[in-house]
Amino acid sequence: MQPSGILALHKPRGMTSHDCVARIRRLYQTKKVGHTGTLDPEVDGVLPICIGKATKVAEYMSDFDKTYVGEVTIGYSTTTEDAHGEVVNQKLVDREITENEIRKQLKEFTGEIKQTPPYYSAVKVNGKRLYEYARAGIEVIRPTRQVKIYSLDFLGDVYTEPGLRSFTFQATCSKGTYIRL
Repeated sequence: MQPSGILALHKPRGMTSHDCVARIRRLYQTKKVGHTGTLDPEVDGVLPICIGKATKVAEYMSDFDKTYVGEVTIGYSTTTEDAHGEVVNQKLVDREITENEIRKQLKEFTGEIKQTPPYYSAVKVNGKRLYEYARAGIEVIRPTRQVKIYSLDFLGDVYTEPGLRSFTFQATCSKGTYIRL
């Protein structure tokens, strides 16, 4: 009897969503395995994996809203627009940032917004993933899409390091929203 069902997999950092699918295929000795949405390799989180007959519902599960918890660091930007790229610009923060300032800024990002995915993303353009173009040093026009941020909440204290400020947040958003962590 072939295995069938939905596995709530905690994807560790360092693995792609496809790596997870490949491992599950080997573990359950079946080719009918798929995931319901891509998580970046440097992100850990829950990745629903559909096995066997459950792969028929994967497309419907992908349409659900998503919730992410992450951290923002103010004071520099990177090539990959996340914490894992090379620093390309730095502007040291020389003042305190208040919780009220953060809450006000987060509110500006809620609702329907237009979003352009980062170059280092799995979004496909002309059959290739954007990160493939980025790694090859090729610039392409990235698609802008309409997404919805239902809530963007400040979760805690503002942490202070020399020249940097950081804080944690929780975002609930529509399918297709790109959140870099």
